[in-house]
Amino acid sequence: MNLKLATMDLFLLLTFFISSAVALSPTFINCQLRKPQGTSPLQGCPLGTIYVSATDHGANFSTVQGAIQSLPHEGSATILIGQGEYHETVNITRQAPLILLGQLDSSTAFNPSGNATTRNLVQIWNNVFVANGIDDAQSAVLTVSPSFNGSLIGAGPTGAPLQPLFGNTDFKAYNLNFQNRAANFSISQALVTDISYANASFYGCSFASYQDTWYTGRNASTYVVDSIVFGQTDYLFGFGTAWFQNVTLANRACGGGIVAWKGTNLTDAPNNRYGAYIADSRIIRSPDANATTVTKQQCFLGRPWNDLATSVFLRTSMDDSIAPAGFKPFDSARPVIANTTFYAEYHSSGVGGNTSKRVSDHILTDAEANQFTIEKIFLETPKWIDFEYEI
Repeated sequence: MNLKLATMDLFLLLTFFISSAVALSPTFINCQLRKPQGTSPLQGCPLGTIYVSATDHGANFSTVQGAIQSLPHEGSATILIGQGEYHETVNITRQAPLILLGQLDSSTAFNPSGNATTRNLVQIWNNVFVANGIDDAQSAVLTVSPSFNGSLIGAGPTGAPLQPLFGNTDFKAYNLNFQNRAANFSISQALVTDISYANASFYGCSFASYQDTWYTGRNASTYVVDSIVFGQTDYLFGFGTAWFQNVTLANRACGGGIVAWKGTNLTDAPNNRYGAYIADSRIIRSPDANATTVTKQQCFLGRPWNDLATSVFLRTSMDDSIAPAGFKPFDSARPVIANTTFYAEYHSSGVGGNTSKRVSDHILTDAEANQFTIEKIFLETPKWIDFEYEI
């Protein structure tokens, strides 16, 4: 199969499955829109913005990583990425704030029936999967971590050793499609993101792989809004704190669960706020789903990577691919979901949102659900989240 063509076909198919109101950044939209020929592509951009283009010979850089490596260690930076495909891995170790902007076109950017994949003009991709003993992290297309050791995931319920350091304090990406094209439903882990020891937020983006698409690692905090995540097995997994707002989770096949998370003890994480939180979102059978594996009631919402895992679904619509039990044990070595695991739902809807047969008894009341807000999960109102992004 030509995976590039398959990926593009997927984006076209999603036009018919997903629609939403126009959601764009009021701060950066004038910078992101393509300019008329003969006009600077940086018109309307913050002072000092770097322009990357794979085809425009007047660009500052032809690769995203080249632009990132040129940045000083200190000071905020903005990079505008021109329309096109970028076959590379992106690795961000700097601590200072960094913004990546995907170029947009006025003919599609304001389409009220559009979505992250139909609006976005920039594809950043690689085709690496886990093999020959490499750590899962080494397959990631985008890594935001202060060091190689910080990015490592490791194995088992405790994972790689804790690192005494922190990386980017404020990383933002707007309207970019990140893809790991190595994977399909028959091979192993192939990450799209590895966000570890960092704060990162994503707006109108998409993330496409099969196993382990999204990773929020140790001591990391991530926020994703108005975006699409494609996957099959444990495709939201992590050890940090991740909030997904108004996202589409697209099941390409059923394996493990959608979410596989680790927790940590209350000394390291007061109130056990580490976890995955999915709010005001939807779960669908992906248009390119494997017909033999994504049948009715075959996909699980999650399974616990360790016994302190936390996963909460708030006001999420679920199609008929979701199994009535909702959650499952990790594997035969841990055949029971421990009572220290916290799986919860609030106002799930759709055929798969029927909670009457759930294995978890944490069906939240209104009062309980009020404890799960962005401010209460991150234990503050995060300054690194762009709350002005319009949805």
